[in-house]
Amino acid sequence: MINLLSLNPILLAFLAGLFTWGCTILGAAIVIFFKMINRKLLDTMNGFAAGVMIAASFWSLLAPALEYAEPAYGKWAWGPVAIGFLAGGFSLRLIDAVVPHLHLGKNKSEAEGIEPEKLSKTALLFLAITIHNFPEGLAIGVTFGSLANGSMSQAAIAGAMGLALGIGLQNIPEGAALSIPIRAEGKSRKHAFYWGAMSAIVEPFGAVLGAALVMWMLAIIPYALAFAAGAMIFVVVEELIPESQTNGNTDLATLGLMLGFVIMMVMDVALG
Repeated sequence: MINLLSLNPILLAFLAGLFTWGCTILGAAIVIFFKMINRKLLDTMNGFAAGVMIAASFWSLLAPALEYAEPAYGKWAWGPVAIGFLAGGFSLRLIDAVVPHLHLGKNKSEAEGIEPEKLSKTALLFLAITIHNFPEGLAIGVTFGSLANGSMSQAAIAGAMGLALGIGLQNIPEGAALSIPIRAEGKSRKHAFYWGAMSAIVEPFGAVLGAALVMWMLAIIPYALAFAAGAMIFVVVEELIPESQTNGNTDLATLGLMLGFVIMMVMDVALG
């Protein structure tokens, strides 16, 4: 059996990114068997994904960021964490303003970004999910990269793997959320599966980038962890929660969110 402690954190981050991408592929594969998906189920899954990401943002990212910042900043440890968190959210807002895409939780005819009319609806849906998958890969990367700061232990690795598992779980409904609408528009199963599967290809690259950055400059670990948390919370509030709440399944989506939050919290506490 491979000793994970002997592996480079960047390699571990890359493998974790491949795992989360694989979960997206699994979700996209639903289109092979179904042309439509029950709206109540999809809203519950979106709520679950939101709960997972909220819990992961605190226990896997913000709490460790505060711990890493304390030795250098003391009672001002909240400073770099607050800066990183806000930078993550504003960065995603900037990307939203520039990259053409469709918001999943809004009217599908309302595209945003620069010259969205030049792209097909499929491409806009693809970009909407792709640009929001990158912070998930980044979150995985900075978590594994931070292990190079003298915390390379089985418990620390288990905590980082718990984050990857949580993100992987919420990637399954994301894959379905892209492939199913494309199939419903009359595209082939192969076409819909391809676009759904490829929407998360950025996650392994984001994971490698995040790990490499924090290993190169260990001083940015608190900022990087908080940045990833801010980006993830932005995605949750702007996309996942509105999408889960706009189809009359508010209670189911809310219960799904609470369940996802609790499961991720337990995983983080138990593994970390």
